[in-house]
Amino acid sequence: MSAARAATIEDVAREAGVSRAAVSKVIRNAYGVSPAMRERVNAAIEALDYRPRVAARAMRGSSFTLGIELPSIGNPFFTKIIAGATGALQGTPYQLIIAPADMDGEEGVRALGALADRQVDGIIAISPKVRPEWLERLAARVPVVMIGRHDRPAVYDTVTDDDVLGTRLAMQHLFDLGHRRIVHLTRDEEVTVPGSGTPHAVRLEQYLALMAEAGLAEHVRVVRTGLTEESARLDTHALLDDDVPTAIFAGNDELAFGAQRALGERGLTPADVSLVGYDDVDIASHPAISLTTVHQSGEALGERAIRLLLERIAGRTEPVNFTVVPSLEVRGSTGPAAAEPIRRPIDH
Repeated sequence: MSAARAATIEDVAREAGVSRAAVSKVIRNAYGVSPAMRERVNAAIEALDYRPRVAARAMRGSSFTLGIELPSIGNPFFTKIIAGATGALQGTPYQLIIAPADMDGEEGVRALGALADRQVDGIIAISPKVRPEWLERLAARVPVVMIGRHDRPAVYDTVTDDDVLGTRLAMQHLFDLGHRRIVHLTRDEEVTVPGSGTPHAVRLEQYLALMAEAGLAEHVRVVRTGLTEESARLDTHALLDDDVPTAIFAGNDELAFGAQRALGERGLTPADVSLVGYDDVDIASHPAISLTTVHQSGEALGERAIRLLLERIAGRTEPVNFTVVPSLEVRGSTGPAAAEPIRRPIDH
């Protein structure tokens, strides 16, 4: 092949001895590719210095569709993101396609691949478990904006909340109320890998740092739970079977609602255990719930993600990292630490 001509996908297929479709699958990290085929294609890509280009996609014409991948359709915070995204599309020719993630293995890989297969013009990803290098390869073919994770990408954009500030607001509020035995209710280890930049990882890192700064390292306690309110309810009950803290800082409102339900089932009130969430979904302000929580604007996240995606489609190539500033909404779920904290488990 002449050095003056850039390698094409056909060149890679010929070098690897596979079909063009097989090369496309490997590039997209699509489901069903054998390790042997992946190795051959990646070797050919490296040998030929092949670089898929978004410009080549544009030559095929626009589909006027944008995809958004969600790790869960049950979390009401994602509804706010979708509302912001659809609002930003008003007056444009684009429509939004929603793709719930496959929860087996890496969240989002299959859903993102399916959106790419449908030749959407751009993709919004909310995928804490999808590897940044995988996203880089996807973004080389179709514009991508990642919501939530604090990446420093080369070819895609990020829209995040300032999770460091948000966690500090929540924890300082509890410290000011006199709380010392504060439990952090968060997701599993895979979503909270130190340095991964996921929202739950950053919030956990800040919780640990702030407890240490306050001289409360001996009171650090992290409770792991699943994705849903029900899993948080059950794991909070397990916590209460062992000991009753004076406060719980939950990694998001969905987990906080599960914890709140468990506390209520034990007959515990905010005078016994304070509770802080994160997200400020609409139901959090209902008088029957009155959850103190960190407010991050889901609508602003969705709106900005669309704006950045449209800029990418229009030709911008340099990465943008946009951050939303959170605030604390103080409601009835928090109060001063009890003078005599409950230390023994309470029967159901």
